[in-house]
Amino acid sequence: MVKGTSFRFIDLFAGIGGLRIAFESAGGKCVFSSEWNKFSQQTYSDNFGDVPDGDITKIDEKEIPDHDILVGGFPCQPFSIAGVSSKNSLGRKHGFEDETQGTLFFDICRIIKEKKPSAFLLENVKNLKSHDKGRTFKTIMKALQEELGYDVHYKVIDASKLVPQHRERIFIVGFRTPMEFEFPELEDKRPKLGDILDKMVADKYTLTDGTWNSLQRHMEKHREKGNGFGYNLADRKGTAKTLSARYYKDGAEILIPQKNKNPRRLTPRECARLMGFPEDFRIPVSDNQAYRQFGNAVVVPVVKLIAKEVVDTMTQGKKRMTLMEFVR
Repeated sequence: MVKGTSFRFIDLFAGIGGLRIAFESAGGKCVFSSEWNKFSQQTYSDNFGDVPDGDITKIDEKEIPDHDILVGGFPCQPFSIAGVSSKNSLGRKHGFEDETQGTLFFDICRIIKEKKPSAFLLENVKNLKSHDKGRTFKTIMKALQEELGYDVHYKVIDASKLVPQHRERIFIVGFRTPMEFEFPELEDKRPKLGDILDKMVADKYTLTDGTWNSLQRHMEKHREKGNGFGYNLADRKGTAKTLSARYYKDGAEILIPQKNKNPRRLTPRECARLMGFPEDFRIPVSDNQAYRQFGNAVVVPVVKLIAKEVVDTMTQGKKRMTLMEFVR
């Protein structure tokens, strides 16, 4: 990538394109995308004008266009890890080709190995670090650093400074050349949940008596057992809990209180705002599908800041000296 020119990036596990919005805002051009879910493909197509390729496991890495940056919010699947010595005794491969085979992270690895992008950004849930007592994350870092040779940085970031939602996600940034990179510090704007709520909302978003009574019984049952499970009535002057892909079921984690009425779910448009998507972002799918999509999405303003920092680091050539260079 040459300073002053647009960069090329690919969008893997693209969902509805939150990462794409962020990297396009940093001056990039998306040259390839992949997303298997047909409803997410529909939303993506309506907003970006092209339909992502499907199942990434069936895509030949050699057919993917050359690119400067790879981005993707990959699903976390269990990793099967065994000792290298036992694999050698069985004549099996080791390294990421064996340890991550059968997981979708392997598909990221094989694409990076073939295309050798200058940088990548990967996103996942905060618990990736602790999954399987830390062994999953250790395998991922080993693959990216030792097997693929990238300079890797990671940080768990809570989006609540930029959107009215407590949402912690881990971001993993890698450079083919060692770089002086730091994740951006978020300006603490502390928006309130009420800022993104509509004043007039259709009655269909108000919980039925059956659903509301069921949630109350469910909470009381867990309270008697000493558990903290149940619904959450959100504070309009505060920060919402994390929006999840299960929100379509009953909206339990973020319910909006209403005067003289049962509480209501967020509308899909309010969910879009909660995730920092632009107001003109199109939502062509059913409410249930939209809830799933925004629950699985990234918080766009957070990724915009990270994308800018990644691109600035590359264009400004913030190369980190190796030990041998320092000694010389």
